[in-house]
Amino acid sequence: MPHRLPLALLSLRFSIFVVMLAWTIDKFARPAHAIGVYEKFYGIDSVNRLGMYSLAVAELLLLFAFVLGIKRHLCYGLVLALHAVSTFSSWRQYLDPFTGNNLLFFAAWPMLAACLTLYLMRDQDTLLTLRRR
Repeated sequence: MPHRLPLALLSLRFSIFVVMLAWTIDKFARPAHAIGVYEKFYGIDSVNRLGMYSLAVAELLLLFAFVLGIKRHLCYGLVLALHAVSTFSSWRQYLDPFTGNNLLFFAAWPMLAACLTLYLMRDQDTLLTLRRR
């Protein structure tokens, strides 16, 4: 294994964590905004404030396990799945990239590739992880 690979994978794990943490904090800080996102992009209009806070707590627990490298197969897979759903649910914005802030949605694709890369290379992601020996 190249000696730089663990550092590269750590940088992917940490950067994915930072982005998803901001989205999770948004659920706590601006639940009405998060509820609007769920309605517009996921077609889910039955989430209330308590539900959003509950989702945010679950997401926060997942993200801490993810950044610490705990249960990598499960946590990395869940983070990949969450981001894939988020990326694909924005398909309308990709069809009209030059309207409003739609061009920003394209940043989801390299992050999705980073999530996939980290998932596929999870066994090599060993730097600063909590795992059984």
